[in-house]
Amino acid sequence: MKKILLLAATHLATLGVGFGLGVYLLPILVAERAPDATQLAAAAQSATYSATFRKDLPGSDWLHWGTGTISVTPQRIVHQGELAPGPDYKIYLAPSYVETDADFRKIKAQSVQLGSIKSYNGFITEVPAGVNIEDYDTVVIWCEAFGKFITAGKYR
Repeated sequence: MKKILLLAATHLATLGVGFGLGVYLLPILVAERAPDATQLAAAAQSATYSATFRKDLPGSDWLHWGTGTISVTPQRIVHQGELAPGPDYKIYLAPSYVETDADFRKIKAQSVQLGSIKSYNGFITEVPAGVNIEDYDTVVIWCEAFGKFITAGKYR
């Protein structure tokens, strides 16, 4: 009986580790190729505003973080830097600066989702028609699948 319990426990532990690795590695394996540095620089050149993503925010941790520069124009958001890989990342414009999961949940309904993040070494996201960047002041990266704050940068 002890042997069966030990085998069951080790197999369940292995299954758990495998699932965790799959959740972490799958987004890396299916990530789109990031725009090259020249494309990112050209897209950021006409920025109206800019902000910085930092790893040391209270809501970020070793698995959920972002670094680099965010450039905001009325037509697009450009990120030059890195994001920790993860599933179902969304980019939002928020009406106020946030640094944690709880803070973002309070204002998520007043925020606008711009789209999905498909690369982790820089991206360009179009601002949909009808969205005015002047109505917001912060870019937030959020993991929709797990309700987890990744990073944020205040651009005005």
